[in-house]
This record gives sequence, C-alpha cells and structure tokens, in this order.
Amino acid sequence: MIIVLTKKITARLNYVCHFILKEQLGLDYSIKTNLDDNEDSADTIINYSNKELSKNAFTLRPHSLLFENSIENQQIDIFYTNEQPSFFKISNSDSTFDIFAAVFYLISRYEEYLPHQKDQYGRYAHENSIAFKNNFLNKPLVNIWIDEFAKNLKNKFPEIVYFRPSFHTSISYDIDIAWSYKNKGFFRNVGGFIKSPSMNRIKVLLGKMKDPFDCDNFLDECHQKKQLSIIYFFLVAAKKGLFDKNISPKNDQYKKLISQKATKYNIGLHPSWQSNFEKDVLLKEKRTLESITEKKTISSRQHYIKFSLPETFRELIKAGIQNDFSMGYGSINGFRGSAASSFFWYDLQKESISNLRLYPFCFMDANCHYEQKLTIEQSFQEFEYYRKECENVNGLFIPVFHNNFLGTDPAFKGWRELYSQFISQHK
Repeated sequence: MIIVLTKKITARLNYVCHFILKEQLGLDYSIKTNLDDNEDSADTIINYSNKELSKNAFTLRPHSLLFENSIENQQIDIFYTNEQPSFFKISNSDSTFDIFAAVFYLISRYEEYLPHQKDQYGRYAHENSIAFKNNFLNKPLVNIWIDEFAKNLKNKFPEIVYFRPSFHTSISYDIDIAWSYKNKGFFRNVGGFIKSPSMNRIKVLLGKMKDPFDCDNFLDECHQKKQLSIIYFFLVAAKKGLFDKNISPKNDQYKKLISQKATKYNIGLHPSWQSNFEKDVLLKEKRTLESITEKKTISSRQHYIKFSLPETFRELIKAGIQNDFSMGYGSINGFRGSAASSFFWYDLQKESISNLRLYPFCFMDANCHYEQKLTIEQSFQEFEYYRKECENVNGLFIPVFHNNFLGTDPAFKGWRELYSQFISQHK
C-alpha cells in the first residue's frame, strides 16, 4: 500500500493519484493528512507535503495547483529533466518537479479553460497550447514522466512491484460521407454535376463504376487478415449543412451499411457540427444511431473535432455517452493531452471527476493531407513515428482514418497503400 501524505485531500489530488498510481502503475494507495505510529514506519510513503519526516519517504514538495479551487493563469517555466521538458519545478525533493500537478495540468486540459484564441472553426487552437509552444506536442510526455517516476519510486522502495499497461492499437474510422455519388438523391447529384461535371459520377450512378469513397470490402478484407480492434463513428445528421454533408440516415443503403458494421465491430456516434449549437440534436442523433444498430450507443467522436470545455463533454454525459474519442486536434497531429493513455474527464469548473472516459488520438489522415500538406511518404513516416512513440511508453495508439481516403478517389492516391502497409506490419 502506498500512503500519500498531504496537507489537504482534494478532488484534484484524488483524480491524479488514481490516474498515476492506480491506472498507470497498478498500485494500491491511500491519501492521508496524518500518519499514525505504524504508518510512520512504513517504507511506502510519498510525502506530498512540506512536512519533514523522520522516516523513509519519497519526498515530493507540492505545487499549489492541486490545492486550489479556481482556474487561474499558471506560471509555466519549462526546464529539462533527463532531457525531457518539465514544469512546476520544486526543490528539496526526490523529483525535480511536481509530477502530480504537472500531469493534472495537462490531462485536465487546464489551459483550455483559460481565455484563448479560437481557430477558424471556433475550436481551441493548438498554437495556444504549452505543448506546441515548447515543442513537445509530438511526445506522450505524461507517460514518459510516469515511467521515470516509477523507476525513481522503485529505487527508493525496491520492494514495490508495479506494472505498466501493454501497448495497444485500436483503429478508428470516421464515416462523414459514406459515398461520393451513390445514395445522395436526385437533386444532390444534379447539383453536384452542375457544380463539377464528371463522367465518373454518371458511371457510378449507372452501376458501371464503383463509388470512389466505397472501401467497405477492402477494409473487411484487411480486418480478416489481422486480429484488430476496430471502431466506426457514423455521422447521422438529419439536416444538411456546410459541415454536415452525410448521407441521410433515412436512406436504406446507409442504414444497411451501419447495421452490417454494427454486427462485426464497435460503433460510435459522430455528433454533427449542428449538435454543438442545438442541444437537442445530440440526443436525437444518438437515438437515430441506436434505432439503426439496435444497440446502445456509448461512444462518440466529435465531427471536425469540434468541442468546447466543459460544455460539450457535459452534454455527452447527459446523453449517456461513456467513452469519447475526440481528445486530439483537427488541425495538427500530436498529443493534445500529452498522454498516450485513456483517462477520465475532470470537470474543472465543477471540480469533480466524471464517468466520461477520454481516448486520445495523435494521428489523423486529414491532418496530414489538408492541414500539414504532407506527401504520402511523409504521412507514412508521421504515422510510424506516432505509432512507435505510443509503443515506446506502452501506450494506446488510435489512428483516425476516413473512408474517402481509403477508397479509389485520385485525390487521395497512396493512402490505401499506406493503410495496407500498416496492416501488413501489424503484429
């Protein structure tokens, strides 16, 4: 049993201790403000206080963050420990920085509650983040810190037995527009043809050519070759808009596609752009997906990665969503929460731990293609880089793919091959 000695027990401290000690290291722990005689002689004390103990303890002098109950600008001064960025520096300790406070700052997304500049889509701009400003957006820094913290604990207390989670890959697909031409209806196809005349559209509609966004059989074949963890997110917006251009959820072929996938794989909701502005829309879309799959929907990922804290996650919880896969950027690849592990969302305004579990992603095909303007070779290198970063810390790697990238549309030439190469190398 690890005893964390502190001056005050707070929700913030409970949250980060559970994540680091229990979830990441598999250690049982207890947080206390005082030690009795027996506990004072224990060999497994983390002294998270300014007290001086006569007995053996791992000393971690606390930063004030976990004892505050407000959201304020924090002074972030980056320095390096074992060549890794650190902040919340402390002295007279067995660590150079307060890992509890630093991890909390990053995974709670504390900085996203502070005044900030929005990007062109009204999202938190990645340029605001300390990870981007200090060149560690490409690192699962939280996991790196925890690995080093575990080693330091082991040096202090050799009898401690801890474990680290195993590396795991879970492939995710966002189905924004299932087909480029098929099942869009007469008027949408006529309008599309007038806007951009194409013989391919006519061939597809006449059944003489496969729809360029259709990669259904290709993906099923890939999945059968390897034992893969798969989840599909379907956009089922009832009303079309500038950013919601999906196939109608009333379309029989679209319903058939969703239903077929639901029999083989995990299915999640891709809440529409509109759902960010009309609160009743989210629940309606969830019920629509559930009526098609005949299963309860408990997972989601925001369309365009459009979300705001804390409003969006509170609405997801109200709708019955238990797992969200939106913790990443829709503008650049990298670790938005600096973690390659799932974690519960902490509602910083309410100072409470929620039951919504966040599954972060660090790689998205659309970021490579549209935002970062990478070649297919550069995209594959980026993909491999992030996969290895997650593997190196025994983390969770959740790449995001879109069906239009994996079809036969010439605009996305090379992506199908990139995906096939990844599948062939997957262990």
